[in-house]
Parts: sequence; structure tokens; C-alpha cells
Amino acid sequence: MAKVVATDKAPAAVGAYSQAMVTGNLVFTSGQLGLIPETGELQEGVAAQAKQAMDNLGAVLEEAGAGFDSVVKTVIYLADIADFGVVNEIYAGYFEKDPPARCCFEVAALPKGGLLEIECIAEIK
Repeated sequence: MAKVVATDKAPAAVGAYSQAMVTGNLVFTSGQLGLIPETGELQEGVAAQAKQAMDNLGAVLEEAGAGFDSVVKTVIYLADIADFGVVNEIYAGYFEKDPPARCCFEVAALPKGGLLEIECIAEIK
């Protein structure tokens, strides 16, 4: 049976979804924007949004009993593919070794005018 994951250390859902779901030993996160959890406002600029999105993702993973070291797959949605280099550099800092499988692509638009959104699948060890 799937279990809902919710933490106030990451932004509340902006729609009809959960921050993450756990089934068995797998965590499936919803996409995280660069929203500041306390205010719901976006950080300024792609670098700050990337760091905030990764921090938000980390908070959700922690609440689920996982961490960046147990992530097996990520998907990054970019409002502008030209931001790939900046986002990739920040993203890489969260994975000390053996980074997970990943997709990254440009999309037409993201909620709240976000510049990127990141989701993942992780294993609870």
C-alpha cells in the first residue's frame, strides 16, 4: 500500500498531488520548483532556483527515509535549455559519487513561472 510523504521543510503542493509517495522501498517524488518553503515565493534566477529545488527535493527525500545517495533516477524540466550548464553544475554538487540516471529537457512553461523543476525516484535503504 502506498504512503503519502509530506513535510513542511519543502513547499506545500500547488495542486492536487502529494510531495511524494512511498511504495515498497521506493520513493516517487513530485517535481520540486525553486520555491522557498516558508513563503511559497520563487527564488530569483536559475542558479538560486536550482539550489532551492534540490534542497526541497532533499527535504522530501529525508522525510521519506531516503537521501540523495539513494536516488536512482531524476528528471529535470527547464524553461530554457540554455540554462543546462548552470543547473547541471549545481545538481552535480548534490551527488558525491555515482550520480543517478537522468533526463533533462526544455518545456514550454512551468508552474508559477518557475525556471526549472526536478523530480526523482529513490530507494529507501
